[in-house]
Amino acid sequence: MLSYLEEQSLRRRRLRKRWIWSALLAWWLGTAAWQTHKPMPPGTDIQSPSTQLPAERVRFLYDLTYADSFGQPLYEQRIFDEVFRIIDEAETFVVADFFLVNDLMGAENEIHRPLSRQIVDRLIARKEQKPGLSVLFITDPINEVYGGVSSPLIEAMRAAGIEVIITDLEALRDSNPLYSAFWRTFVQWSGNSTTGGWMPNPFAQDSQITLRSWLALLNFKANHRKLIVADRSDDTLAALVTSANPHDASSAHSNVALAFSGPIAQDILSSEMAIARFSGWRGHIYVENLDIEQDATADSGVQMSFLTEEAIRDHLLGEINVTRNGDDISIATFYLSDRSVIDALLRAATRNVRIRLILDPNRDAFGRQKDGVPNRPVANELMTQADENIEVRWYRTHGEQFHTKLALITRAERIVASIGSANLTRRNLGNYNLEANVALSAPLSSDIAKQMQTYFDRLWNNEGPTGTQYTAPFGAFEDQDRTRYWRYRLMEATGLSTF
Repeated sequence: MLSYLEEQSLRRRRLRKRWIWSALLAWWLGTAAWQTHKPMPPGTDIQSPSTQLPAERVRFLYDLTYADSFGQPLYEQRIFDEVFRIIDEAETFVVADFFLVNDLMGAENEIHRPLSRQIVDRLIARKEQKPGLSVLFITDPINEVYGGVSSPLIEAMRAAGIEVIITDLEALRDSNPLYSAFWRTFVQWSGNSTTGGWMPNPFAQDSQITLRSWLALLNFKANHRKLIVADRSDDTLAALVTSANPHDASSAHSNVALAFSGPIAQDILSSEMAIARFSGWRGHIYVENLDIEQDATADSGVQMSFLTEEAIRDHLLGEINVTRNGDDISIATFYLSDRSVIDALLRAATRNVRIRLILDPNRDAFGRQKDGVPNRPVANELMTQADENIEVRWYRTHGEQFHTKLALITRAERIVASIGSANLTRRNLGNYNLEANVALSAPLSSDIAKQMQTYFDRLWNNEGPTGTQYTAPFGAFEDQDRTRYWRYRLMEATGLSTF
């Protein structure tokens, strides 16, 4: 039996423990709440003013992988040929921001094209031709496995005088607050090392990384942008915004892009320099003789604006929500899981809007097999709740991914498009990842509108050489499994997911 003093001492120890645990819980909840809702850093969550351009100054580009009637792969690739042309014509500066630039293959055994080395060699060659050229290359820390692996490609660029900026992801909001509060409190202060790793590298089979790299990976956020801007000898700016990465293991993926010139490129440049600065860059890109002329009317020209992060979702929802009977919505995307977009599509279907979706079946991931989450459960939800106004087809992948991010809305005499890096997911559209899209509005009679519509219809209707099948009907990957559906809902709501 305890004495009075012993009982008092035990009571005080228990009270201290309760206070300590309560303080830790309050810290964890406070950290999670703040890091999920804190102000966005400069250069993010923006929608630039609409710019009017002649339709001939905007081009739609795509990469497409498919199989012929004998099952042999065929490739149509245009995007990085244009990226390389922009680099080769740069006069005083190049600013590029790409999520993935590495030759790590994961479980993949074959590459179609060594894009990472090609873009690095191209930048270095242009820098050697023009020693005064300012080259700023912004990328995500995933290429160094969050500090756990040195990147020969990044080192080569820096050795050539190219400024490489690894994005400071800590400045961004946390999409995975249940885990990230732990990370920020206990782990992030420890830094990382390229030596002493004993954990398997998920991006390369023949190397190891530290536990700290894995712990950083579980934050599930990224600079996911994919774009390039440069000046030219005619005193104009050239830009390209895309869904494609200069990444060897992604080189066979299907993707889309918009290439254009004009003042919208200045908005992209300003956003990119802001990202570089909050990531530690102290330089500046000086632009003279900027092309600022808007030489097209609203009726005959193309109206464009630069969208980033949550502004991408705001724009898309705004356009979907005003559709009416007789309008068409055509979406081709790698991931569809954002609940606000799904709800908006279901509401549009009740207004007799025709909705067509081309989705990746979510089965291939760099040599590894996936189980179809989130696209298959989402597609089943849409098909069962929207009667016949929503149609779904699956892109026929053969180890690669249908990595496209394209939304087209057709009404009256104009088409509205959103193209860029953003998947239609909470992480991509909710001010967590860094994302970059271009919004475009053009007359249906314009070449750019016809190019985008022709591309989508080609895939939807399998309009190719005899025997070519780009897409499969919904039933090919129909998934009514309720367990996977509720797992997707939990992952989307909490951020405990890779999509």
